[in-house]
This record gives sequence, C-alpha cells and structure tokens, in this order.
Amino acid sequence: MADPVYLDHAATTPVRPEVLAAMLPFFGATFGNPSSTHRWGREARAALDEARERVAVCLGAHPDEVCFTSGGTEADNFAVLGAWRARRASGRTAVVTTAIEHKAVLGAAHQVVREGGEERVARVTRDGVVDEQSFDELARDDVAVCSVMWVNNEVGTVQPVPSLAELAKARGALFHTDAVQGFGKVDLDARRTPFDLLSISGHKFGAPKGIGALFIRRGTPLEPLLHGGTQDRGRRPGTESVAFAVGLAKACELVIAEREAECTRLRALRDRLESLVLTAIPDAVVHGAAAPRAPHIASVSIPGMDGESLLMALDLRGIACSGGSACQSGSVGGSHVLAAMGANPELAGATVRFSLGALSTAADMDRAADVLSTLVARARSMSAAS
Repeated sequence: MADPVYLDHAATTPVRPEVLAAMLPFFGATFGNPSSTHRWGREARAALDEARERVAVCLGAHPDEVCFTSGGTEADNFAVLGAWRARRASGRTAVVTTAIEHKAVLGAAHQVVREGGEERVARVTRDGVVDEQSFDELARDDVAVCSVMWVNNEVGTVQPVPSLAELAKARGALFHTDAVQGFGKVDLDARRTPFDLLSISGHKFGAPKGIGALFIRRGTPLEPLLHGGTQDRGRRPGTESVAFAVGLAKACELVIAEREAECTRLRALRDRLESLVLTAIPDAVVHGAAAPRAPHIASVSIPGMDGESLLMALDLRGIACSGGSACQSGSVGGSHVLAAMGANPELAGATVRFSLGALSTAADMDRAADVLSTLVARARSMSAAS
C-alpha cells in the first residue's frame, strides 16, 4: 500500500522538530515554577517572559497584550464572555457574531444569552463571506463585543475583518477575531487593524496541543474566566506552562517567517487538487471558490455521495481528511457553515474538507484526487446497476 497522505492540517499539525527542541530543556533541568523567587523560578520566569515578547512581535503587539491560554477554545470564550461580562453593567448587553463562526465562539454567545444577554447573528453570502450590511445593522450602540473569525475553518473563506472592526469601533463595541485558521495564512498585525482581541492556537501551526494565546489590546476591559491567582496580571491565574509557551513562541516565529513562500506553495497545491477533482468529477462543488480564501483549505461536495462513507473509504485507502471542523466530528445535523451559506442539505452531507500543510506535496494532491475520483466512480456505477 502506498504511504498514507495527511490532508487534515486544519484539524491539527505535527509538532515541528525546531519547536520540540526548544521545549525539551523545560521538561528537564529548567523545570522551575515561574512564580518562585529562587534561581530555578527566575530561570523559568525569564524564559516565559521572553516567549511572551516573541509572540508579541509576531502579532505586532506589546508583550503585556499577550495572554497565554490552553488553545483557541479558551481564548475565544475568554474574549467573548470576558468582554461581555466586563461591559454589561454599562448597558451593553448584546454580542454580535456570524452564522459561520467556530462553535467555541457560538457556544460563548449562547452562554451570554443564558446569563441574560442577547446574541445577534449576522448573515453570510452564498460564497461564505459575512454580509457587511447585516453586520452593520446588528452592531448597534448596545453591543458589548463583536466576534468574527478571520478565516473560516471549514471552507477557508477570508472575512473582511479590518472593515468589520472599524464598523464595530464606530459603535463603541469591542471587536474580537478568531484567527486560529488565519494566523500564518493571512497578513495580520495589531498595529494596522483595530481589533481589540485576537485568538490563536498553537497546534494549528506546529506547536503542541494545549497552548494558544489571546491578544488583549491595552485598555480592553475583560473579566477573567478563572479566579484564584495573580499570574498573567490576574487575567489567567494558574501556574504557567513554560515549555508550551516557549514552543508556541518558536512556532509563531517560524510560521511568520515562512508565511509568504508557504502560502504561495499551498495555494498552488490546493488549486492543483481542486482542478484534478473537478476534471474527474465535473459536478463536484468547491465551496467558497468565488470568495477570497486562505490557501490551505478545499471544501468539496459531490452530489449523491454520503460524506461519512466517503471519508471512511478514503481513510481505508490512506487518505486522511475530514467532513468539516474536527470539533464537530460525530455531531448530528450537518455543517452549520454550509447551511448558513445556503448549500443544499444533501450536497452539504456529501462534503470532504482537504486541508494542506507542511507535509503536503504535489504527489499527495495527485493521489488524493485519483483515490477520490475512483471511489466516486465506483459508488455511482454500483448505484446505477442496482
């Protein structure tokens, strides 16, 4: 059997060797608690502070604007709930988000409702881009925070974050963007775009699972989710994971340094894959193809196919991909993203998401397209014969 092909980088990526090497000393001799005042603690504190500074540089931020988290879900919840709770007493009791957000943001918005607030959801176009008019109508003067992802995790569409952030700021609302899929794929810089809060997750770009960060612009009101310690200026109490923070910093530096060249490479590979699939399966649909897209995600629906069965068949032949967000694996009801885009439910249920990364090659694209087209042809032939 041919070597397996991993095309699920939007779900997670392998830890880069450079990242692992940077982390290893902090599992050994440099093991101190960064809150301790002795030598071991001071060494750990110095490494933690340096990691924070390095992540800040990659975000165009000040070091005190970087709060380490366990990943994107915590960062998203901290941003949405923390901002809403900090501002509700002033009469800003609503949050605005969109119909295609990650479940971490939507779940936090639902919690706002349970706590007495209001959730408003902006529409998206059929191409998977936020409708700016809908967003503008919802971002009224009673909104505490707006949250719009930079790159959609299922179809890869790039959202107009700079202009939406400006609209939110004009209404006095805070603006958060989930950049979990965008970091390292789009040009983002806190010095140029007026977002107040931004989430990243390390395992999406070569750091280990369990580490992420929330950018918190200076002066942004935010109520902590956790209580009981003074770490990170009281924003996130608990003993910090120095090793993971160091790993995140190294991964951030690598992905930013390589961004332009890697995005060019991935875009060419994605276009190759989509072209091969559409040539072999002319009625296949590439979601979001008419919109600006990040270079690493291709969401393809094939009429008449069962998505779950297709994914299992691909896996048995060594092709690893997904039906959409890994966080929704096994969920009932299909993709809320494709539903928001107006996709036919039957078509949405026949969707495969290929997501590319450092492991991806042209040979992988050729093999994935060949295996997919063979499986589809066989399934349709059996259906016609029955």
